[in-house]
Amino acid sequence: MTLASHALWSRRCARMPAQWALCLLAAAAGSAPAQIPPPATAKPPGGALHRIQARGSVVIGHRESSMPLSYVADGVPMGCSVDVCRSIAQALGRHLQLRETRVDYRQVTSSTRFDAIEKGEVDLECGSTTNTAARRQRVAFTIPHFVASSRMVVLSSQPYERIEDLDGKVVASTTGTTNIDSLAKEALAKSVRIRVEPAADHAQGFAWVVQGKVQAFAMDDVLLFGLRASHGRPEDLKVIGKPMTIEPYAIAFEKNNPELKAVVDAELRRLIQTRELHRLYGKWFTAPIPPRGINLGMRMPHLLVDSLKYPTDYVPQ
Repeated sequence: MTLASHALWSRRCARMPAQWALCLLAAAAGSAPAQIPPPATAKPPGGALHRIQARGSVVIGHRESSMPLSYVADGVPMGCSVDVCRSIAQALGRHLQLRETRVDYRQVTSSTRFDAIEKGEVDLECGSTTNTAARRQRVAFTIPHFVASSRMVVLSSQPYERIEDLDGKVVASTTGTTNIDSLAKEALAKSVRIRVEPAADHAQGFAWVVQGKVQAFAMDDVLLFGLRASHGRPEDLKVIGKPMTIEPYAIAFEKNNPELKAVVDAELRRLIQTRELHRLYGKWFTAPIPPRGINLGMRMPHLLVDSLKYPTDYVPQ
């Protein structure tokens, strides 16, 4: 997410998390994975639906380590976003009246995911991708299936529950992220005196909290819960504070394709209305997950609960 879009969206909605979806509307709106041949240098002819029908399969672009949304365990792509994409793939197969709809996989990264869509190498990008105005210049997005927000992790033994409790303390955040900027802005807006300590990566910032070198580490809440769950003693840490940013994660796919978008959005709405998406959330966020059986223990955030009441693909950023 860009810093400019974060600032705009945070000012409008970050201080009213319980009304996130309303704010959106008011502003508008096991088997091993199949092997994919090396990518072509040029985009294959025809749109995504034509390519899916020709090959009889939907190619899912997945991430390697965006747990629990999209990651690889024992050589198999999995996660909440991947499960959502599998349902969308079957809906596309029904729409195209395929006798059988296969699902193939191609691993993408944060730097290759949009190129892969534009070149026709993947049909659905299923990771931890935020819907932003800049990205909508290149790809289309469906209704968000997850909403992340910037919060903080602290030691459970400390009495901190909100950013105001950290007045005069040291708070870390990762260099080069929007979180470090939003942390400083939030502190300034609330007249809280903190020293922001840049960490080289998420692991370092989290380790500083565990070691007592800083009092808190600010990052996307889903990543904080993942770091906490992977710690030897998760109960020693807690995630605190109101959301400082809002990041709607959504499935990305080929833009300027109304037929494709209609099928994808219809399936996402079905998952929401039947509460199947809630079941998938429980599977990946509140139960043990592969490969180590860790449980993030992350209840569905109010931002996501409210957004699912009014499903829309409109994101004002």
